[in-house]
Amino acid sequence: MEDRSKEARALFLQGYNCAQAVFGAYAEQLGLPQELAFRIAASFGAGVGRMREVCGACSGMFLVAGLLTGATEGKDQAGKKRNYETVQALAARFRERHGSIICREMLAGVPGFVPDGAGSAPEPEARTAEYYKKRPCPDLIEDAARLVAEYFSLSENSL
Repeated sequence: MEDRSKEARALFLQGYNCAQAVFGAYAEQLGLPQELAFRIAASFGAGVGRMREVCGACSGMFLVAGLLTGATEGKDQAGKKRNYETVQALAARFRERHGSIICREMLAGVPGFVPDGAGSAPEPEARTAEYYKKRPCPDLIEDAARLVAEYFSLSENSL
């Protein structure tokens, strides 16, 4: 699978949320219109609906994994296991590189960040030069998209 990390970063810098950026970067390769990928991933940005839970970049990786390894039959235990193994492997690799897969934990050192979690105001932050300058998000997004490429090019689960 082609590394789409630069496109994922560029999508984030255009204003898409972190999950949209990662998932949207792979949309064409996955056979999805990019607009549909953006809609599917829309709720997962900023740690799921801006609640600062699971990092949106990770959610984007997991959405790709679901399309590539997800079970389509409710009773397919082996298929579910294969998908869960994939998600856990991607999460482990991301956690090894970044210390966590939880949005608020990774943003804890950002000046002015308030880790309020659930109940956060739903208003997205303005995307200013200062916003991009102080946040690790573009790098996290780029790395999440790279992890997708690395995992699926080295795995028996390749496209």
